[in-house]
Amino acid sequence: MIRKRAILITGANGEVGHGLIGHLAGHDTDILALDLNSLDDNLQPLVRDAVVGDILDQELLSRVMSEYEIDMIYHLAALLSTRAEFTPEAAHRVNVQGTINLLQLAIEQSRWLGRPVKFIFPSSIAVYGMPSLVVKHGAPPVHEDLYNMPTTMYGCNKLYCEHIGRYYALNYRQLAATPEPHGVDFRAVRFPGLISAVTIPSGGTSDFGPEMLHAAAQGQPYASFVRENTRIPFMVMPDAVKALMMLGDAPREQLTRRVYNVTSFTLSAGEIAAIARQAFPQAEITFNPDDKRQGIVDTWPALLDDENARRDWDWCPDYDVDRAFDDYLIPAIRERYGR
Repeated sequence: MIRKRAILITGANGEVGHGLIGHLAGHDTDILALDLNSLDDNLQPLVRDAVVGDILDQELLSRVMSEYEIDMIYHLAALLSTRAEFTPEAAHRVNVQGTINLLQLAIEQSRWLGRPVKFIFPSSIAVYGMPSLVVKHGAPPVHEDLYNMPTTMYGCNKLYCEHIGRYYALNYRQLAATPEPHGVDFRAVRFPGLISAVTIPSGGTSDFGPEMLHAAAQGQPYASFVRENTRIPFMVMPDAVKALMMLGDAPREQLTRRVYNVTSFTLSAGEIAAIARQAFPQAEITFNPDDKRQGIVDTWPALLDDENARRDWDWCPDYDVDRAFDDYLIPAIRERYGR
């Protein structure tokens, strides 16, 4: 049987998956989409095949391995931060064991292909753990190797998977008599809070920003679960997709590390509310902080240092704060809800 060549995207039905499929399809790429749920109808024509299944299902992954020649994996599937706190053991299984399963698939594919398989992994600002608000407010932009003390299961999972990915790339079976000749080319992007105009927020602790906008556009009242002065970095979805694709395309010899920060702009919850009220004058936005979720967001940096990405692979966001809201978010959300 001739195996079908494809790029594998796990978690294809999620926020990032929607954008990534759209961009990759425009590059004449054969995409194999994998998700727990059936792929959205509008995405079906853009992919070669869509598989419904669980990344913890070894039989499913074995079938994928045997039927497809996969030289690149975008591993987007994850149990997000808020949901992960309610079911931390399940989150660990999905986020860690699921990632190991996909890394093993990459190793097997590399043996067949005779070259490394690229493994692109979206990490998160949740890997950071600022020790106090005083430190957070006084800190310069935080680079990748500082404050790696996450306080959530999701953050722990992401940080651990960064290390596991580095292990598979550099040290996998290092004591074996015959080390792996090819292996995995693991590359990770640490995202700030992501805002999409296309998909509905789905359980991220940074979702107070997009939730405000979607509620305002629908004329629904919204009570923010964080304080008005809460400040973290954000990025809109087109820039998140751009970052994944740029890192995936970068020549290996240009990369000085396996994990990179990327960022775009920083706003407070109050500043996002002001933008939402200006765009949707009937918006009813209040602030009713949830102490526990607030405590999590307080441990995340207000500013990220993405100089390594800018230097190594010419990262630069297309959307600053004005363009993000004026040219992307507000028009697209208005159209979505007929406002």
